[in-house]
Amino acid sequence: MYPPYPTLDAAGFQGHLRPNGRVGTRNHIGIFVVGNCGATAARMVADHFSAKRIAAFSNVDSVLPFVHELGCGMEMTGEPMNLLRRTIAGTIRNPNIAGAVVIALGCERNNIRGFFEQEKLELGPLLHMVVLQEIGGTANAVAAGIAAVEAMLPLANRSVRQTVPAAHLVVGLQSAASDAQAALSANPALGAAVDLLVQAGGTAILSETSDLATIEAQARARAASTAVAEQLAQRIHWWKQYTAGRDTQLTRQKHSDARGLASAAEKARSAWQRAGSTPLQAVYEYAHPVTARGLVVMDTPAYAAVSATGQVAGGATLLALTTGTGSGFGAAGVPTVKLASNSATFVRMQDDLDIDCGPVLDGSASVEEMGRVVFERWLAHASGLPTKSEELGVGENEFVPWPIGVFA
Repeated sequence: MYPPYPTLDAAGFQGHLRPNGRVGTRNHIGIFVVGNCGATAARMVADHFSAKRIAAFSNVDSVLPFVHELGCGMEMTGEPMNLLRRTIAGTIRNPNIAGAVVIALGCERNNIRGFFEQEKLELGPLLHMVVLQEIGGTANAVAAGIAAVEAMLPLANRSVRQTVPAAHLVVGLQSAASDAQAALSANPALGAAVDLLVQAGGTAILSETSDLATIEAQARARAASTAVAEQLAQRIHWWKQYTAGRDTQLTRQKHSDARGLASAAEKARSAWQRAGSTPLQAVYEYAHPVTARGLVVMDTPAYAAVSATGQVAGGATLLALTTGTGSGFGAAGVPTVKLASNSATFVRMQDDLDIDCGPVLDGSASVEEMGRVVFERWLAHASGLPTKSEELGVGENEFVPWPIGVFA
């Protein structure tokens, strides 16, 4: 068992406090679809609300489309449909989303009324439903969606940022285009920031389960209980079975040679540093609501867009991504803070990256000092400071629910 660790009671940020007690780092209105057939209408609604059109509502960050490719040609019952539904519903319930319009064609396998009923979503001033086949087509649906958002804007604008403890922050941990230097700088610095977050009472979500398969014993040893260790083992076992005999990063003997990573095991050991040093408190399946405090694991693929979508559906209000050779990723509706493992990458992609961890490599900063920098930047971005991906408008195409199941 791990000894108690100190708390950082003074740490806090300026967030949007919701009626249910959860706290958002942003204040968006989301335009969702139950299936791809409503995607164009959803984008038209969101595109109508330019920055100029919502300028009068200074507390609303944006109107965002959350469109995807699923919803039809799939089984109507079972885990594939359940996963899709809880991903959409979880994102609607994310505290970064003040209100939502859900659009459907009307004949999707993911029936919109079945979706609302299963996920216990209730229509109201901040949650509307629009069905193309019932309202008379795309133009009428877009007009109805615009009217719904116009009614929501004054309500969403009532939310004013207020000081809240860092315990309300939920950070999803990601990586993309890792290199060997990440193991020396960005990943351990991120782990140090995670320790500070946990000490402050917050939550960090580690994902990309396939990265843990080659270090299962090390990961299980961090579990706070036997039950948590067993849950982690079950998810790792599933990945080993799922990838057996396939050409995946888990089964390859060699990995990212061009980036200095010789094997999946080496990549896994580097990625594990992002988890810091505190006990693993819980294990969640994809897109399930995260309720535990501290370090938790959510089962996801390593594909950043799919992994991050599950984390956001689970309640992540900020993402932190480490990269070696650079990444342009940004999540839908949630600020994504990107850490470069080296200064050369940071300079080359400075319009995309937020923090340079190169000082750890040249000895001008320790891992602990860089971790403090990362943690303090989280609080700043959680308080409204835009990330580079937000400044670029990245995120509208990055809502990607895990596409499992049979398609026909």
